[in-house]
Amino acid sequence: MVRPTRHEGTPGLFHMIDMITGRPVELLPDREAATLAAWLRQHPGVEVICRDRAGAYAEAARSGAPGALQVADRWHLWRNLGQAVEKTVTARRANLTIAHPARTTEEASTSQASTLPPVVQPVPEKKIIARFREQHAAVHELSGQGMSKAAIGRQLGLHPATVRKLAQAGTVDDLTAKTEQRAHLVDDYVEHLHRRWNEGERNATGLFREIATRGYQGGELAVQRYLRQFREGRGHAALPGPKPPTVREVTSWVMTHPDRLSTDEASRLRQIRDADAGLDRLTAHVRGWATMMTELRGQDLEKWIVVVEQDTLAPLASFARNLRRDQDAVQAGLTLPHSSGRVEGTVNKIKRLKRQMFGRANIDLLRTRVLHA
Repeated sequence: MVRPTRHEGTPGLFHMIDMITGRPVELLPDREAATLAAWLRQHPGVEVICRDRAGAYAEAARSGAPGALQVADRWHLWRNLGQAVEKTVTARRANLTIAHPARTTEEASTSQASTLPPVVQPVPEKKIIARFREQHAAVHELSGQGMSKAAIGRQLGLHPATVRKLAQAGTVDDLTAKTEQRAHLVDDYVEHLHRRWNEGERNATGLFREIATRGYQGGELAVQRYLRQFREGRGHAALPGPKPPTVREVTSWVMTHPDRLSTDEASRLRQIRDADAGLDRLTAHVRGWATMMTELRGQDLEKWIVVVEQDTLAPLASFARNLRRDQDAVQAGLTLPHSSGRVEGTVNKIKRLKRQMFGRANIDLLRTRVLHA
C-alpha cells in the first residue's frame, strides 16, 4: 500500500510512502502523471493507493496500477469541506450580526442619553476597501464590453490572478469580508474604552494603561488609532453591543464536534442557527458528514451528496458535485480504515534534510538521504 505525496517544500517532487511501515520508498523528480504511472508499472503488486484528490494522482493510478484500489484521504476531504463551509458562512455573514444585535439606545440610562452629544458618525471607508470597490467596478465594466481578462489586466495594471478574483466575485462584499472582519487586539476592550471616553477620559495613554491592567496585550499605538475616530467633534462613543463572531470563528464552531464546544460557543452557535435557517442546515450537513467519516459509513455518501446538491448553499453544493468526479475513491476513503496520517512526519523530515543541505543538494543526494537516513 503506497501513498504518493506532492512535496510542497520542494516544487516539482513526488515522494512515495509505504503506508504499512511508514517508510519512504521513492522520491520522483517531477509531478507529472506519466512519471508516477511509469514507477507504478515498474513496481507491480500495489493493491491500495491512498491519495488526495489531485488529478495527477488519479490519472497515474489508473494508468500505472489499474487494478489498485484508490482511496481518497479523509484529512484532505475534511479540509476541502472546511473550505466550502467558510465560503458559505462568508456569503451569509450579514446574518451573524442579526444573531448578535447591537445594544439599543434604550439600554443606556435616560440621564446619560440626555446629556451625551450625538453618536459618532460612521468611520470613513478604509482605503483598501475603496480600492477593491473601484477595481471590482472597473473589471466588471470592461468585462461587460467584451474585453478578455488579459486585456483588462493590461489596461488596469493588475495581475492576472487579481483580475480573475475580481471577475469571479459577484459583489465587492465577497472580496472584503475577511478584511472587514479581521480581529484586532483592541476588540475585547472596546466597551471599556467607549464607557471611559463618554465619562470624559480623552488621554489615549491613560486608557491604554487601564486596559493593559485588564489583560490587553497590544501596543499603545493601536489604542490611539482606535480612539482617533471619536476626536475632532465627531460625537460620543456609542455603547457597543455584543461583537458578532467572525467568519473563522463560526466556521470553527460548525466544524467542531458538539461535545468539544464550550458552553459559550455552543450557545452562540445555537443563536446563529436560530437566526439563519441556511446556517442551521449547513451545520446539520457538516455533522452528517462527520458522522459518516468517523464511523466509516461510506454507503451513506450518495444520499448525503443528493441532499446537499438540492440545497441552496452554493459552495457546499459545489463541494458535493465535485465529489462525484472521484466518488469511488471518496467512498473508499469513507469506508476503509486506510489513512495518510504517517505522511506528514515524512514531509517534515524531508524539509529538515533540505535545510541541513542549505538547498544546494541535487535530487540524487536528496533522494539518497530521504530513502536511507
